[in-house]
Formats: sequence, structure tokens, C-alpha cells
Amino acid sequence: TYKRINGYRRIRIHKRRYNSNNDKKERIMSQFNVSIQVENDLVILTTEGYLNNEGGEMISGICYENIANGKTRFLLDMAQTKVVNSIGVSILIEIIEKLQEVDGKLGYYNLAPIVDKTFKIMGLTKYSSVYATKEEALADF
Repeated sequence: TYKRINGYRRIRIHKRRYNSNNDKKERIMSQFNVSIQVENDLVILTTEGYLNNEGGEMISGICYENIANGKTRFLLDMAQTKVVNSIGVSILIEIIEKLQEVDGKLGYYNLAPIVDKTFKIMGLTKYSSVYATKEEALADF
């Protein structure tokens, strides 16, 4: 569509349409689940879904509760997490900072290549550890 400006100029106005498929995709992307396994003083969190603010808050809540109960070693199995946004990364950084206060440790394994690259670019790998497999992670923890 065109619109008149000052009686003689016209500019093109673009209208965007959003369909329910986009809304459905957004709802699916926002779903996040965490399962927890505790072995002695090691807490293993298995994540599933898009790690954004909601997912990050779920992880941090679990970590902070366990830190309060004396647990200081955490592993995240991220095989089912294919995307992490900047807010998710910032929440992981907050967890790392909290763990540094209690001489704790955070590690990740089964990362998708894009998540691994994101963690390296954002500097998470300087203060936490990335492993290819659970076995490799457990050997170092």
C-alpha cells in the first residue's frame, strides 16, 4: 500500500502478517524441562529444550537450592538443548559466579556444535568445563 505525505509524496508501507504457525513455533521453542540426578555431592541436570530466560531460571533455581544444601559440583547434560540465547548464557554466568564463592564447579556435556561455539565465544569455557561425553565429565569431576 502507498500513503500520501504532504499531498504529493508517497512511500510504500509494508504490512507483516503473522500466522498461527509462527505462534505455535514460539510456544514450542519456549518449552524447557530439567531432570535432576544426585550422586553423592554431584548434581547432574539433564536439559531439554530452548535455554532462554525461563530455562535459565529453572537451572539456577535448582543449582542455588542445591548449593544451599552443600552441593558444589554440577554437570549439565545438554544433548536435548540445541539453542541457547544470551539471557540463558548470562544466567549460567551467574551460577558460575555463585559456585566460585563456594569453590564449586560447573561442567557441560553433549553440547550441540552451535551451543559449544556460543559458550566459547561468550567466555563460559574459561570458568567452566565442556566435555564430549558423560564418562569424560565424570572422570574429571
